[in-house]
Amino acid sequence: MNLKKERRPEMESNKNLIYKHYISLDWSMEQVCLARMKAESVEPTTKYFPADVSKIKEYLKELHGKKILTIEETTGSHWLYVELVESVDKVLICDPYRNSLLKEGPKNDKIDARKLCLLLRSGMLKEVYHSSSEDYKIRKLASAYIALVKSGVRIKNQNSALYRGEGLRYKKDKVKEEDRLLSFIEVQQKRSIIFYEEEKNKYEKLFKEISRKNEIIKMLCQVSGIKDTSAIKIYSIVIDGSRFASKYKYWSMCGLVNHERESGKRNYGRKKPRYSRILKSVYKNAALAAIRGNNDIREYYEILLQKGYKISEARNQITRYIAKVTYAILKNQIPYRAYQWRELKKVSA
Repeated sequence: MNLKKERRPEMESNKNLIYKHYISLDWSMEQVCLARMKAESVEPTTKYFPADVSKIKEYLKELHGKKILTIEETTGSHWLYVELVESVDKVLICDPYRNSLLKEGPKNDKIDARKLCLLLRSGMLKEVYHSSSEDYKIRKLASAYIALVKSGVRIKNQNSALYRGEGLRYKKDKVKEEDRLLSFIEVQQKRSIIFYEEEKNKYEKLFKEISRKNEIIKMLCQVSGIKDTSAIKIYSIVIDGSRFASKYKYWSMCGLVNHERESGKRNYGRKKPRYSRILKSVYKNAALAAIRGNNDIREYYEILLQKGYKISEARNQITRYIAKVTYAILKNQIPYRAYQWRELKKVSA
């Protein structure tokens, strides 16, 4: 029996097999370990380089034929993506959470690079979205804003706890001036809160400017419940809606659906997927804002209640609806049309 012929159909189903060279990088500030294998190779070869991007580019330039390169998602992976994207046919930034093979057995740069190369060759890596587009900088901006808000909320909570610890009412009472240490803490916390509010306003002012200039973000803001800050957060994470095959994949990314667990015709319940907590928070808050206002989505919410939906079920339906229409905007780049749910209602009738 010819084993090579028997394996060929399975191997051809691997979309990564169009490449001649499969390369993985294990990067550190001291040195870089590169593993490479060809389409017909059985085992990867490894090579060490100094932590110098120019040396990596020179090596990649010497390789003839189609090349795919993988790097695990880290704080510096986007910089490497931008630097190396022109040197290969594809850069695949992979999700380290999925690379369980790297946790087994001994661990060093050479072993990790070899395992990554084998996973790449087998088509077993899950890609993390990266782009060299200027829009990717909006993700950095949103990330910095979210970090600022987290620190601001933390200092506000600490200030509130200071009052409660003394039996005082937050924002109504004041720490006694005779208590020198507590008064000092209160003053410093108040200063931090003022600074936080000022910086937060600067970010939000910039968000409004971006919303006016960016057509897609402007269209997102037309959806009831979505304002400038929410639109920036959605756009910064998604950037390109076409990378999601369907609304169901997008809902999974937003944490708005659960995965079924079934084996041997037995159902083992549901499991939450790995999702973006930021997107879930944005859509949950957008749903609450929409149903509190006077708009098309509020009307949809009331109809759901009239149909017998529980309040929690109706809110979840509204949340998924807002996620669906924003996904359509991001994917098709078309403006939001209010009362689209009426069309869905006619179809179902």
